[in-house]
Amino acid sequence: MPLLLLAVAGLVGLLLLSFRTRDVPEPPGLKYGIVLDAGSSHTSLFVYKWPADKENDTGIVGQHSSCDVRGGGISSYADNPSGAGQSLVECLDQALRDVPKNRHAGTPLYLGATAGMRLLHLTNPEASASILVAVTQTLSRYPFDFRGAHILSGQDEGVFGWVTVNYLLENFIKYGWVGRWFPPKKGTMGAMDLGGASTQITFETASPAEDPASEVQLCLYGQRYRVYTHSFLCYGRDQVLQRLLASVIQVPLPSAHRFHPCWPRGYVAKVLLQDVYGSPCTAAQRPQTNSNASISVSGSGDPALCQNLVMGLFNSSSCHFSRCSFDNTFQPPVAGNFIAFSAFFYTVNFLRIVTGLPVASLQQLEAATVTICSQTWNELQTRAPGEGSRLADYCAGAMFVWQLMSRGYGFDERAFGRVTFQQAGDTAIGWALGYMLNLTNMIPADPPGLRKGSEFGSWVVLLLLFAALLLAALVLLL
Repeated sequence: MPLLLLAVAGLVGLLLLSFRTRDVPEPPGLKYGIVLDAGSSHTSLFVYKWPADKENDTGIVGQHSSCDVRGGGISSYADNPSGAGQSLVECLDQALRDVPKNRHAGTPLYLGATAGMRLLHLTNPEASASILVAVTQTLSRYPFDFRGAHILSGQDEGVFGWVTVNYLLENFIKYGWVGRWFPPKKGTMGAMDLGGASTQITFETASPAEDPASEVQLCLYGQRYRVYTHSFLCYGRDQVLQRLLASVIQVPLPSAHRFHPCWPRGYVAKVLLQDVYGSPCTAAQRPQTNSNASISVSGSGDPALCQNLVMGLFNSSSCHFSRCSFDNTFQPPVAGNFIAFSAFFYTVNFLRIVTGLPVASLQQLEAATVTICSQTWNELQTRAPGEGSRLADYCAGAMFVWQLMSRGYGFDERAFGRVTFQQAGDTAIGWALGYMLNLTNMIPADPPGLRKGSEFGSWVVLLLLFAALLLAALVLLL
C-alpha cells in the first residue's frame, strides 16, 4: 500500500510539473490628479482618481475629494500677491493626505484661473502675473507633478463645463450590466454656467459655426464632437450687479440719494464709488466725481423699471452674422436639452422655495421674478430668513436670468421646457472635472502588472486528479 501511495504521489508531481502557465494581468491601480478652480469669488481644490488603464485613451475619472479655500478668489490678492499662494496651503495639505504617498510624485497638479483673473489681467497685467508667480511658488513646493498655473480662456471654461455635465450623465460612456464600458449612443446635453464674472453657453451643433472662434471639436472615448461655445465676460452675476448699480448711480438727481428699482422697498445701503467702479466692466460708467465718495441708495421695488434696467445690459443693435445672441455674438438656435448650473441653479432654486412656483416655464420664471421684485425688505426677510446680505440682490439676479435666457440666448417656451436647473450630488459641476478628463488623454496608461497563473485546462485536470486521490485514499482506508 505505501508503494501505491508513493506511485500516485509521483504521478501527481509529474502532472504538476507539466502544467502550462501564462502571464495574468493584475487589476489596475489608481492614478490621481488635482485641479484648483480659481474662480472670481473663491477657489476650490478637487482631487480626482481613475484606473491606471484607460478606456479609449480617456480615463474613467471620479471625484475623490474636494476642499474650499478660505477667503476670496486669488484675483482679490492684487495688493498682496504672496497672500494668494499662502491661501492655498490648507487645502494642499489636505490633498497630501487624500492622495496615497506612493502616488504623490506621479499625480499631476494644475491651477486654472477663470474670469476674475481675466478681468484683473485686463486692468493690471503686472498684478495678475505676480499672483500667478506667487501661487506657482507655493504649488511647486509640494511633492506632486506640478504642471502649471494658467488663466483659462472663456472658451476653455465653457467647453470643459460641457464635458463635465455630459460625463456625469454618462452621455459619453456607460458601464453596462455585462461588466464592460460602452458608448451609450445617445445625444449630449447643453451646458449653461453663470459664475461671478462671466457666463458660458455650450451645446453640440451639427453644422459648422459662422464664427470659427465659437467652435470646438473634441475627441472623447473614441467619439468626435463639434460644439458651439461662447463666454460673455462681465455678464457673471457679481459683475451684472455692479453694472446695474453703476447705471443707477449715473441717473442725474439733485440730491446725492439714488433709487434702485431692483432692490426691495425699505432696503437702504451706503455705496462706495470706488467699489462700484473698480472693475473694467463698470469703468466706462465712472462719473467725474471723487472716487472715494459714497452715495446712499434705496430700493424702490419696481419690477417694470428693474426689467428695463436689466434689458439695457444686452446690446442687440448690430449683428454681422446670420443670427446673433447679443453683443454682436454669433449663436446658432439653441437645440436639445440643457443643464443650467452654478448661479443659474441657486437663483431658480431660491425662486422655487420662496414663491412656491415650480419655475418649469418662461411664464413661471417671469411670474416668480415679478413676485420677488414686488416684495418689501421686511417681507423678503420673513420669507427667506438666513440669506443675509445676498437677499437684496435676488430680484436683480432673477431678472437677469430671465432676460438672459429669453432675450439673450433665445429660449422660447418649448426650448425652456428642456432646461434642467440642478447641481450634482457628490461631484461638483464646473469646468474642473472636464479639464481633468481632457488631460487624461495626454497621461499615459500604466502598463498592467503581470503574474504567473495556470491555464484553465490545467486547473480542471488538477481538480479531477484531486478527487481521484481522495477516492483512492478512501478505498485504501476501508
